[in-house]
Amino acid sequence: MSRGLHRETHLVSRIGWMRAAVLGANDGIVSTASLIVGVAAAGSPKSAILIAGVAGLVAGAMSMAAGEYVSVSSQSDTEKADLARETAELAADPEAERRELTAIYVQRGLEPGLARQVAEQMMAHDALSTHARDELGISEITTARPIQAALTSAATFAVGAALPLATVAVTPAGVMAPVVSAAALVFLALLGAVGARTGGAAMLRPVVRVVFWGAVALAATAGIGALFGVAA
Repeated sequence: MSRGLHRETHLVSRIGWMRAAVLGANDGIVSTASLIVGVAAAGSPKSAILIAGVAGLVAGAMSMAAGEYVSVSSQSDTEKADLARETAELAADPEAERRELTAIYVQRGLEPGLARQVAEQMMAHDALSTHARDELGISEITTARPIQAALTSAATFAVGAALPLATVAVTPAGVMAPVVSAAALVFLALLGAVGARTGGAAMLRPVVRVVFWGAVALAATAGIGALFGVAA
C-alpha cells in the first residue's frame, strides 16, 4: 500500500513564523540603515552615528515585538469569537449547520448526496474543527500565534539591524553613507533570496522587491539628512 504513495513536501506550514521573520529582518535592515545614512549624511561624527544605530535597534526590536503581539492577538481574538459563535450554533441547531456544510461541499464540486454523507461523517468525527476549517477558513496552519510572531519579529529585527551597525563599526566616517547604503542593499538582496528559498519560491522577484523599497527608503533619509546637515 505504501509503495503506491508518493512523498510530498509542502512549505505552507512555515507561513506564520516566516512572515514575521522576513518582516522583522527586512525592517531591521531598512530602518536601521536608513537611520544611520540619514545621520551620517547630516555630517554627524561616527560616535553619534553608532549611538543612533544602537538606539534604533533597541527601539525597533521592542516596537516590532509589541506591534506583532497586538496585531496578531487581535486576529486571535477574532478567531476565538468566531469559534465560540460556531460552537453555540452547533449546539442550538446542528441540522442547520449540517445543511450549511453540505452546501459548501456542493459548491466545491461534490454531488449533493455525497456532500451530505461527507458532511455527516465529518461532523460526527469533529464538528467544530470541520466548520472552523471549511466554513471559517481557520486551520492549524493559519491559526494566529501572537507570542511566536512577537518573538520572531523582535529577534530577526535585531539580527537585521545588527548588520548595518557592524558595517558602521568598520567604515570611516567620511564614506559612511554610501558604504552603509551599498551594504544594506546587499543584505536586503540576501534576505530576499533566503526568504524565497525558505518558502520554495523563485528568487528574482523577492530580491528585486526588497532591494527596490530599501533603496527608496535609503535615498529618502539620505536626502533629509543632507538637507538638515546643510541647514545646520
